[in-house]
Order: sequence, then C-alpha cells, then structure tokens
Amino acid sequence: MSYLNSITFGRYIPTGSVVHRLDARTKLISALALLSANVSGQSFAPLAGMFLLVFAVAGLAHLRLTLVLSNLRPMAWLLALTVLLNAVLTPGRGEAFGGAFTEEGVRQGLFLALRLAGLVLTASLLTLTTSPLDLADGMERLMRPAKRVGVPAHELAMTMTIALRFVPTLADEAERLRRAQLSRGADIEGGLLRRLRGLTSLLVPLFLSAFRRADRLAVAMEARCYRGEEGRTHYAQAGFRGIDAVAAVAVALVVAGMWCWK
Repeated sequence: MSYLNSITFGRYIPTGSVVHRLDARTKLISALALLSANVSGQSFAPLAGMFLLVFAVAGLAHLRLTLVLSNLRPMAWLLALTVLLNAVLTPGRGEAFGGAFTEEGVRQGLFLALRLAGLVLTASLLTLTTSPLDLADGMERLMRPAKRVGVPAHELAMTMTIALRFVPTLADEAERLRRAQLSRGADIEGGLLRRLRGLTSLLVPLFLSAFRRADRLAVAMEARCYRGEEGRTHYAQAGFRGIDAVAAVAVALVVAGMWCWK
C-alpha cells in the first residue's frame, strides 16, 4: 500500500501553463464532453483519440506523463481483473492462450480497461490543472440556471470540491498511519489476505482522522462567517477569453472525431 503517497488525483499542481490559465468552465465542459464520448464509444479508435488529447494537454500543462499516469497505479488490480474476467467469461469462437480465453473476451477486456483508464486520466488531469476554488466557482456558474428550480448550486459545488480535495489528504494520512503501524511491529505487508487483515488497523484511525478533519473544517468555515452563497462576493471574476474559444474548438473537433469513429 506504499503507493498511497503517489496518488495525485485531487491535487492541484500549478505550473503557470496555458492550460492552467483556461477558465474552469471551459475545462469542465471539455472534460464532460470527453467523458461522454468515451463512454459512448464502441471501438478502440475513439479511445486512441482521447488518449492522444490527454497526453497533449499534459504536455501543454508542463506535467510529467509519469505524474499523470500515477493515478492508474492504485487501480491496476481493477484493470487487470476487468481484462481477466472478460477474457474468461465472454463467449466467442476464437481461442487465445491455449484455449483458456477467447479472442473476443480479451478484446472486450482490453477495451473496457482502457475506457476506465481514460475516465480516470481525464478527471485527474482536470484536478491537476484547476485549483479547488476555481473548480468550485466553475461548477457553481455552470449549475446556476438550476437554481431557478431550487437546486443549491453553490452548496453542491462546494461539497464536490471539498470531497475532491480530501482524496490526496486522506491518502497521505493513510500512508502516515501505515508507516506508524509498521514501526510498531504491525504485520500489514505480504500477501493479499494478510493485507486485508491489516486493513483494520488502518481503517479505524483513518476514519477517526477524517472526522476530526471535517470537524476542523466546519469550525474554520464558521469562524470565517461562511454562510453559503448568501451575500458572498468573488475577489476574481472569471470570464471566457480567446484562448478558451481555441481550446473549446480543439476539444470539439476531437470529440466529433470520436463520435464519428465510435
């Protein structure tokens, strides 16, 4: 479980790149468009287009590719299990690897694993290039029309942003607890069953730490007289610029290509 300290999902890494300077709404809409095209695709061609765009955006954002791909490490077992189960359970005529798997199953498993990896990479790239405050502001502005029907746009945006922000925080806390337990002689390394038994010594203090952090956050927000959207103003006013239009057109072309080749 030492990979916990390498989780970057939910972290914001400022590099001052052109991607970081884009309006949060542009990045949110682009990410949603890519995710929808990814889910609707039925072949490897749309996935290839999405991965190329993700890698290109990572380069423009001055982010190391290994940093972006590190978000796949915690779910490597899930990707492998997806491929294995589909390879074994999917019926087909063609046989692969001595008849244990079917060609259709292997192809379907790889496709679903790549689709899942694409979803994670797209979401992680959004959080890596957008600060939590900008992300909350962008979500709130996009959901503002829903306020007319009673949807608490500001509260929903703030809740989702806090949840994303706490992912790397809890991962760091879990890694700290793991090292503390190892220093006390706890047996939490080794095989799968031993690790599962050792999880109990981590989950209980991790939950307690999460509740303590949530309580401190609530106290801090109350101390700053936070009352939701009522009477709240914005220090910086976001707005669409020419660079947002260029980015939107580029993403629209890629998404259109993914739909055409799905």
